[in-house]
Amino acid sequence: MSKRGLPLGVKMRHDSHYVEEFARTTRSVGRVIPINQISPNPEQPRVDIGDLTELSSSIKQNGVLEPLLVKPNGNGTWMIIAGERRWRAANLASLTEVPCIELDIDEKSIAEIALIENLQRKDLTVWEEADGFAYLVERFNYTHEEIAKKIGKSRTTVTESMAIAGLPESIRVKCRQSTITAKSTLLEVARQFDEKAMHDLLDNIGTKGYKRQKNSIQPKSKAKLTKNNQIEQVVTGGNKKTFKYTSPDNDFTLEIFFHKADDFVNSNVLQALKEVYAKINKTV
Repeated sequence: MSKRGLPLGVKMRHDSHYVEEFARTTRSVGRVIPINQISPNPEQPRVDIGDLTELSSSIKQNGVLEPLLVKPNGNGTWMIIAGERRWRAANLASLTEVPCIELDIDEKSIAEIALIENLQRKDLTVWEEADGFAYLVERFNYTHEEIAKKIGKSRTTVTESMAIAGLPESIRVKCRQSTITAKSTLLEVARQFDEKAMHDLLDNIGTKGYKRQKNSIQPKSKAKLTKNNQIEQVVTGGNKKTFKYTSPDNDFTLEIFFHKADDFVNSNVLQALKEVYAKINKTV
C-alpha cells in the first residue's frame, strides 16, 4: 500500500447512493489529491468525529478504499463534502495523498450530501441530526417533507427532530449537564409550552426521575364540550382533521386544520400553537 492512499492494483470505488448523486452533477472527476490541500467543511453536521483508531489502522493496512467527495475552492485547495473521518484517519495513518472524487455542485447540494452521508454511514447524535435538518430548512428553505424524502425517513421523524432543534440554548446546556440524550425525553421537553415549563420538567427529571407519558389524540374520537373541557376533536371528511378549542366564556374559538390524518396528535397540536405564539410574539 502506497502513501497515496490507494492499495496497489485497487481502483477507486463508490457505492450506489453516491452514484446517484454523481449523476445529478455537472462534473465529477476521480483523482488523488495531496492530503494537506484538503480541509473539512465548516458546515459539517457531525460535531463528534468519534474514535478513529480502528479506521486509521484499516487505512494503514488497506488504504482508503472509498474516495472522499470534495469540491474545489478555486485556489488549489479542496473542501470535503463527505468523508471527513476518512481524511482524519488518513492523516493519522501518515498518508500524503488520498483518493477523491471532485464534484462541481452548489452549496445546497453540498449540505444535503454531507447530511445524508453521515446519516447513512454512522448514526449522528440526536442534536447533530436535529441541527442538520434545521440547517437545511433555515439556509435552503427545505420543507419537512422534502428532507424526509431525501433521507428516507418519515416526515414525522423530521418534524420531531426540528422540535428538538428549536430548544433554547439554556435548555440544551441543562440537558447536556444532566446527560439527557434520549430522543423521546427531549421531545417531551420540546413539547412544553415555554422555556420555564421546560426548565421545570428538567428539574423534575433530575430530582424525581421521569417516565414518558403517552398523550396521543385518537383521531376518530370526539369529546363533548363542557364547562371544564372546551377542547373538541373534530373529524372532517376524508383524511383531513381539525383541532378545535372554544374559550370557557365563548369569547373566541380556535381551530387548527391538519391536512393529513397522521398529523392529528397532541404533539403536533402543541407544536402548531407554539409556532403561532412565536410568530405573533415577534411582531408585538
